[in-house]
Amino acid sequence: MAGGTLGGGGGGRGNRGGMITEINVTPLVDIMLVLLIIFMVTASYIVRDSIDVKLPEAATGEKQKVSILAVTIDADGKLRLNGKAADENAIRRFIREESKRSKKKMEAVIAADKRVSHGQVVRVIDLVRAEGIYKFAINVLKPDK
Repeated sequence: MAGGTLGGGGGGRGNRGGMITEINVTPLVDIMLVLLIIFMVTASYIVRDSIDVKLPEAATGEKQKVSILAVTIDADGKLRLNGKAADENAIRRFIREESKRSKKKMEAVIAADKRVSHGQVVRVIDLVRAEGIYKFAINVLKPDK
């Protein structure tokens, strides 16, 4: 063996008896893909709206950024604050506590079932305005064309 090396070549890849200097990322990628699929499936259940509200349609509706205060009025006229059952007093307390805690101006998104009376929606608007929230949006669906 004149001038040759015992490993069969000079690089780190051909040296069978030496240290492994490269990381095999295939198992890591496999695990990450499985975790991604699990996350996507569970996220769809978490985000799913558990309140049965049939929003009215409006052709001029536009998407709004997520707000701290989301008030929902279901078909029975029951109020929900950020997805949890609440009454008018609970909404007032929440707004006051958030106003003290955060110096940002709060915005409200009001979602009402299309079977709810106009008076109930106006009452909720009046409630949030009385607590100092003057920027609010009415949640609607864009009609399918």
